[in-house]
Amino acid sequence: MECREERASRVNFGLQELAVRLRSNIARVIVDKEAVIDLLLVALLSDGHVLLEDVPGVGKTLLAKALARSLNLSFQRIQGTPDLLPGDLTGIFYFDQRSSTFVFRPGPLFSHVVLVDEINRATPRAQAALLEAMAERQITIERETRPLPRPYLVLATQNPVELEGTFPLPEAQLDRFLMRLPLGYPSEEAELALLQRFREAEPLEELEPVADAEAILRAQREIRRLYWQPEVERYLLTLVRATRNHPAISLGVSPRGTLALQRASAAYAAIHGRDYVLPDDIKRLAPVVLAHRLMLTTRGRLRHQDAEQVLQEILENTAVPVETPDLTALSRRSARSERP
Repeated sequence: MECREERASRVNFGLQELAVRLRSNIARVIVDKEAVIDLLLVALLSDGHVLLEDVPGVGKTLLAKALARSLNLSFQRIQGTPDLLPGDLTGIFYFDQRSSTFVFRPGPLFSHVVLVDEINRATPRAQAALLEAMAERQITIERETRPLPRPYLVLATQNPVELEGTFPLPEAQLDRFLMRLPLGYPSEEAELALLQRFREAEPLEELEPVADAEAILRAQREIRRLYWQPEVERYLLTLVRATRNHPAISLGVSPRGTLALQRASAAYAAIHGRDYVLPDDIKRLAPVVLAHRLMLTTRGRLRHQDAEQVLQEILENTAVPVETPDLTALSRRSARSERP
């Protein structure tokens, strides 16, 4: 019978090399955001979507375009406005006078990477047009279901400061996003490098692909083969279930959130050269994967708590499994395999 170590060793360590190439290529355009790029790659390899929540002008659109170009994937940008209609996203049937038939014109959702800018400025009706695409990778129009290209990544942005005239995303739609990420302002040194880099050229226009769609699809399959020690998997489950019983939380993490954290943790371990998941991977991903899925009670809000603070409290109060000989052996073998 195949032992656990042999089963884990079959995982392709080329995943780390793929992540290094993509990270380096995107960093030619996006300065001082290596951690954000890593999380974006985690979402892509986990077959999930990302909600970028930050003020305008910090590089959200540029990040999406750089990712698409690095993978030679099709890219479309949608601007969220109150007059946006579902057909503007999904596509429409129009009457072709030459053939005297109705012809389908695909909308921008039929692309590999879709950026929905200021999603909270679109009406709930337009926002709802994204649900089937994000969850099932398909769009149904006039009772006809059409598949979307793979890999498929929706990046949505929203400004957390200016909320006048916006339509907050409902909990069901927030739950469709694998993670919510802030970008933040760059450091002084990084902003100086940004000025110098963009002074004489546009790095995005010079960006060349370093991988393709098939490489991402292959990586998504490989991630499912990572080894999960039972104690680590139980730790993930304990964290999730704690959100459903916490007195400051009225709506805890759903089973979809449990699966999202599992996939994201595996992807994070893979891009860092491991074929097994550690508790630290789960702790690193939990804030960005789980926080936006939580709804606080009135009592929690009156105490000026937010979801991130409550989740951090849960992380601190949940016992972390100790390293066992089985996991120690995997750590040593992985370290040997990474040596030149």
